[in-house]
Amino acid sequence: MSYAEIASKGPKQTPEESRRIAAPAPPQIIPNESAPSNNVSVDVDSAHVSTVVPEYSGETDTQKQRLQHEAEEAEASARKRFQEAEDKASKEYQKGKSTTKKGAKEARDAIKHAGHELEENKDNPVVIGNAIIWTVIAATLGYNAYKQHSEGRLDWKMAGTWAGVVGLFAGADYYVSQ
Repeated sequence: MSYAEIASKGPKQTPEESRRIAAPAPPQIIPNESAPSNNVSVDVDSAHVSTVVPEYSGETDTQKQRLQHEAEEAEASARKRFQEAEDKASKEYQKGKSTTKKGAKEARDAIKHAGHELEENKDNPVVIGNAIIWTVIAATLGYNAYKQHSEGRLDWKMAGTWAGVVGLFAGADYYVSQ
């Protein structure tokens, strides 16, 4: 809240108080008074700046029109930016939607293909052995990671080390299974 708002809510000044406190009115220029043109010296006591009457309104119609025009331009600009953002979001949504549908279809096809390969190799001892080994490894790693986490000793270094070990084992398993 500004000082002016607070002061306006308080008690009003009496005319006597305003006369005592108010500054004297500034001198006004008299229009019919002319400075002597042949005098070389400058009169420093004459008023060089005209003063504005206190009742003069600071906002003119031109200023109001300019401000209104600027407000309309700002509104139009904001509407344009909003429309552009809305169009961009709609395009991105449609693009994401089509990409998701495409990805889902590819995933379904990959699962069907993997299921078909598994069905063909269900009697292969290498496939059965790999399934058992990887199940045991996953269960062991999961249990030990949970234990380490519970004790507060699981960190990124340990997780990275074990991820590397699993990767080396997977590579060795691939070449042995060929």
